[in-house]
Amino acid sequence: MTTNTLPSLSENTFLRYFNFVALYFAQGVPEGMLLFGIPAWMAMNGKTPGEIASFVIACGLPWSFKFIVAPMMDRFTFLKMGRKRPWVILGPLGLMTTFIIMSFVDDPLNNLNTLMLAGFIVSFFGAFQDVATDGMAVDMIPVEEQAKANGLMWGAKIIGTSFSLAVGSWLLHLYDFSTSILMLSVLVCLIMMVPICIRERPGEKLLPWTKGEASSESEKMQLTNFKDIFKSLYKAFTLRNSLLFALIIFITQAAFNYIDTLLPIFTVQHLGWTDEIYSNFYATSSLIGGISGMLIGGFLIDKFGKIRMLNIYLILLLTLSTGFVFLNSQWHNRLLISGFMIVYQILYVFCNIGIFAIAMQCCWKKVSASQFTLFMTISNIGRLVGAALIVPIKASFSWEYTVLTFSILIILMLIALQFLNINKQVKSVIELENNEDKNQGMMVTLAEI
Repeated sequence: MTTNTLPSLSENTFLRYFNFVALYFAQGVPEGMLLFGIPAWMAMNGKTPGEIASFVIACGLPWSFKFIVAPMMDRFTFLKMGRKRPWVILGPLGLMTTFIIMSFVDDPLNNLNTLMLAGFIVSFFGAFQDVATDGMAVDMIPVEEQAKANGLMWGAKIIGTSFSLAVGSWLLHLYDFSTSILMLSVLVCLIMMVPICIRERPGEKLLPWTKGEASSESEKMQLTNFKDIFKSLYKAFTLRNSLLFALIIFITQAAFNYIDTLLPIFTVQHLGWTDEIYSNFYATSSLIGGISGMLIGGFLIDKFGKIRMLNIYLILLLTLSTGFVFLNSQWHNRLLISGFMIVYQILYVFCNIGIFAIAMQCCWKKVSASQFTLFMTISNIGRLVGAALIVPIKASFSWEYTVLTFSILIILMLIALQFLNINKQVKSVIELENNEDKNQGMMVTLAEI
């Protein structure tokens, strides 16, 4: 380890992409089983929509607490190993450990409270890793690379989700629950080697006991007290376009998690699929969506602009979901369902590439982890709301109107997006940075006098 000669993330574009692709793939691993594989398995074994939604909500809750962790990451770190890298290494380590713990849940289908608690704990470390990775991404990825990087990262995350869903579900049926979850811990362990071997900036320590020093750039960005962190965060988040973007990302993720939670219930309990058939169909469509995102998702955003492409994607999603409702007489046709899943997954990935590229661009690097995580916390509260909507809506309406609710959420998203001005947000963040530098310069001058 001490003789590592790899360039640092700040020096090498390929290593930046490789590092974040690996870390985002790891983020998809728990999501594949927790949010899709296990819910479909529960549906196959006769669990009610309420029980399934409760499990999904339990797994989603930690993602809404990320904001508690983010200021800690902005305030405390071991700068000699990088601003965010020490936290990034701890994330997969905790994820691997909690997967092992979850594998020992006895008779999970009849111990739903224990299963939900285990899912909550695994999701906590998944969220922990997400905060650290996102903070590192905002710090390390230049603006001109953000769209392409988000395409690669989201593609990797979706591929990780579909891979763990397909392999986890296969192992679940071939062996048992414990074996399926344990294999995921092995996969996370392998991925953890990537951030262990690559520095953020040249000259930093690779591991605590190796040689290295903190970079001057990291020291300049590092805030040393919570008062400064929350003061800077307040200034950045209360900008008009920050607040508007928070609303957009809330509605976006509510809509996406609504349909994601609904699909296994709809296909298994209404159409009579097995959970394994659903998992294979969904994993395949996710894989297609992920690869499409990696190949052309970032390119389209770069070439035609974030807002323009998001408008196109949302209109296509609205057309897709509304058309699907009017084809209800053909719902028994698996070709139609698989086609819906594939097109939805492609548009889902493309939308998220645009949304998260905007989120990165809206952040102030001084509080990168905290601000980006605040956006993500709001998005995950939206995901919880989306999952929770299923129970009352399905209890009150037919399957057609239950699916149509997704279309209504898409319309709300489209309306809100028309008022977002990214260029104005970027200028406002630059003004905050300039004002901060002026204030610091005045303080230094006064101190010298």
